[in-house]
Amino acid sequence: MRDTLAMILAGGVGSRLNVLVRHRAKPAVPFGGIYRIIDFALSNVMNSGLSQVAVLTQYKPLSLMSHIGTGAAWDFVGRTREVKILPPHTGEMDSDWYKGTADAVRQNIDFLENRPSQQILILSGDHVYYMDYRDMVRHHRSSGSKVTVAMMTVPWEQANRFGIGIVDGENRIIDWEEKPKTPRSNLASMGIYVFDTDYLLESLKATDEVDFGHHILPKAMEEGQLFAYTFSGYWRDVGTIHAYWDGNMDLLRPKSGLEPETWSICTNVEDDTLLYDRPPIRILPGGEVKDSAISPGCVIRGRVKGSILSPGVVVESGAEINNSVVMHNTWVGSRTVLNRVVADKQATIGPNSTIGVGNSHVANRLYPEHLSTGITLIGKWAVVPEGALVGTNCIIGPKMTKKMWPEDLILPDGETMDDLI
Repeated sequence: MRDTLAMILAGGVGSRLNVLVRHRAKPAVPFGGIYRIIDFALSNVMNSGLSQVAVLTQYKPLSLMSHIGTGAAWDFVGRTREVKILPPHTGEMDSDWYKGTADAVRQNIDFLENRPSQQILILSGDHVYYMDYRDMVRHHRSSGSKVTVAMMTVPWEQANRFGIGIVDGENRIIDWEEKPKTPRSNLASMGIYVFDTDYLLESLKATDEVDFGHHILPKAMEEGQLFAYTFSGYWRDVGTIHAYWDGNMDLLRPKSGLEPETWSICTNVEDDTLLYDRPPIRILPGGEVKDSAISPGCVIRGRVKGSILSPGVVVESGAEINNSVVMHNTWVGSRTVLNRVVADKQATIGPNSTIGVGNSHVANRLYPEHLSTGITLIGKWAVVPEGALVGTNCIIGPKMTKKMWPEDLILPDGETMDDLI
């Protein structure tokens, strides 16, 4: 695999994650208590024996860059091992920002040409999965194709969210639809591509088209050079609030297939979360944990059920956390109830509050496409004052202070409280 170069596309906004991406890129969003989403792609690269990887960043990259650091957490240090951060070439004419996935790679052609390879593996940095890329590269080489796309069968109702391929008996892709309104197949692209290096460079130089799914792959299909590699393991696009919450819940489902420890998924324990420096979990008298994943540094005096707690979360006595994802250093006051809540880092949730209880069928009024399944969001550094009542499908924006709340401290189902609106 030393003749294969990996490039991870990690610059997307991920707007459907709403306030979770207000201060960070989507691949940097915490996941599963101790990980970040990009840890899965980076660990897959490491576990597949690749030694050279580039991460293409763009939107709010500081948290992501800090997390990746030198790449030592994934063993990308040494004379022949490297992880390279590639931001947009800001300041150059016509190239201030990446205009699409293919354009992002095109802007870094010099990087590709200076690192000779036979194949280039293009990955998305915002999916949760395990894959040994060696199998896909071997499949690509044996098929004789110029481009191979990893694909898997998805539920028909989700097919319109993906690039969809129709294949012949030899797994050659003979038709391609990018996020079709009425799909004719449910064989979906996973956003993982293997290109022959020469073919990719020629394709990027021959056109100014900006996107792989809309432009580069259909052109390869017309030339008869596009093949499918069928994947059947665990893979999840966590690009929506419900998918993100549900993916976290998969950690607690014995037969879900999500097994980060078995997959040897690594994370940077020395980034700003300082995972390595946390004390052990403390479950004190009155505390109870059931069917949950609790991270180091958590202090539990209340009840936690069916939830994911990141490092440093404090749950005071009498509090109840159910079916929720609570991120680093969040404080949950006594006798407070959280139900189907996703709370970002360093939130303060005051005593005697109730969050996420109400009519789950009332979609968020401002963002109905983001929140309609009964999940309530609490942004980073937000304060929920003592005695607050917050319904379902609600959004509490980052940095909300007690003074910004209405006098009655009530946020009805489907409402949003955010100083940027």
